[in-house]
Amino acid sequence: MAENLKECQVACKATLEQLETVCREEGVICKDLGINKYNLCDFEVEYLCNYKKVVVSNGKTPGRTPEVQEFYLVKWKGYPESMSTWEPRKNLKCVDLLTQFWEDVHKELKRQKKRSIPKKLDSAISSHLVQKAKHRQILRQWEVHLNSLGTHKGRISVCNEVDSEGPPKNFTYINDYKVGEGITLTEVAVGCECTDCLDNPVDGCCAGASQHRFAYNDSGQVRIRPGMPIYECNKRCRCGPDCPNRVVQRGIQYSLCIFRTDNGRGWGVRTMERIRKNTFVMEYVGEIITTEEAERRGHIYDREGATYLFDLDYVDDEYTVDAAHYGNISHFVNHSCDPNLQVYNVFINNLDERLPRIAFFATRTIKTGEELTFDYKMQIDPVDAESTKMDSNFSLTGLPGSPKRECV
Repeated sequence: MAENLKECQVACKATLEQLETVCREEGVICKDLGINKYNLCDFEVEYLCNYKKVVVSNGKTPGRTPEVQEFYLVKWKGYPESMSTWEPRKNLKCVDLLTQFWEDVHKELKRQKKRSIPKKLDSAISSHLVQKAKHRQILRQWEVHLNSLGTHKGRISVCNEVDSEGPPKNFTYINDYKVGEGITLTEVAVGCECTDCLDNPVDGCCAGASQHRFAYNDSGQVRIRPGMPIYECNKRCRCGPDCPNRVVQRGIQYSLCIFRTDNGRGWGVRTMERIRKNTFVMEYVGEIITTEEAERRGHIYDREGATYLFDLDYVDDEYTVDAAHYGNISHFVNHSCDPNLQVYNVFINNLDERLPRIAFFATRTIKTGEELTFDYKMQIDPVDAESTKMDSNFSLTGLPGSPKRECV
């Protein structure tokens, strides 16, 4: 029995941050936690709470002016607020936190129509700064969570400098469809035999097998017109993950930011890097439900003033995607009458034409920092029998009860 105990392992219930705090309190050096004799006495600043100027020398010596030092009230990471301490500026190495602190101070003073910085911030300003810092922590935790779910190249950041709104309640971030009750996705049974799907497609590759054109050029840009379906290579295809006919399935490739709009439209999404025309940006992901269930939910959403229903009506109006409570970053994309995103129907591992994947491609070059938008009621050329349209009730308004988002 003693031999068996040698292999027994018990998971530690403390987090790494908690263990690091204990080590510093007890003066214990730990190589695994990165604590050595040189940084043992270093403590991490969580946020700055207050500021004051203190006269440390009265300047009574003839010809000597009083010496004034700046002090900051520091909330230490891993310690309660009751253990916050006043520290001189020279002890602080948190340049980014200091910059953010003063940005918040200047904004609040401007809001209060005060021109000069006081020797000590009053309690109202200090309380405001603490709330802003705590709010950023909540958003940062949400940001970490969102990025922990993705396996794609692009990174998601979160920013709210407008109000105190935090992560949406009753919303779960997902990267793939959540299939509703009574719905079955039929997996593809065959794949292509191509060794070079773009330059030497066998029988037209996956698109040709479905009697359609190859959708992408050698740069991964869509080259077919809206309304035409995209058939990507699937998990049964001979080609590898670098195949040029695998674009949407690679996921988001650009760094994007979920941000709070300053004109009452709730959350929005902007790109943190330049996006080329005709390149894939994101999918519209949510729950796949029947049209009947969508009708029932639609009546509820109408009363709440918000709906995220997207009809999958490529051939038959049988199914709908609902991104109200389950969705990805597309949940936060706003409407525009002049959008920079276009919808395409995409088929990969499921060839059921009633259940296409909904992919957004850039209609033009999108600049860094520009908001991403699509037309909630966009219509594809009705001359084409293969068309994609938005639910006529689709008006993505952020949280239930938010005002309707107008064109941007």
